[in-house]
Amino acid sequence: MSSTMLFQISRTCYVALLLLLTAWFGHQGLNGEYSMAFSLLWILPLFAPLKGILTGAPYTYAWASFIVCLYMLHGLTLLYVTETDLIFAIVEVLLLSVLLVSLPFYARIRGRELGLGLKKKK
Repeated sequence: MSSTMLFQISRTCYVALLLLLTAWFGHQGLNGEYSMAFSLLWILPLFAPLKGILTGAPYTYAWASFIVCLYMLHGLTLLYVTETDLIFAIVEVLLLSVLLVSLPFYARIRGRELGLGLKKKK
């Protein structure tokens, strides 16, 4: 798989996840299930790597996968406990699963193309 394809998949899924979770937690905050402060704090970590995700910075893709792990815990927990929001939980987990594979692979492939990485001792 080429780095261009991984870049497009990762970027699309990341923006889709950001929009999905912003809409979800915004709705939960507005209807009183969560406080608006909690909803905002839950979404803020996704904005940290956004610039690097949109521009294709391999290092950002590498560490963004750690942030995605937090949201995977939320998605899997919601998938297990919810009866009313099952479609949302499935979509969230599917997006996160794609990201957990595509983010580090893009970072690895693109990093090699750019000659980045740890130098070996001689």
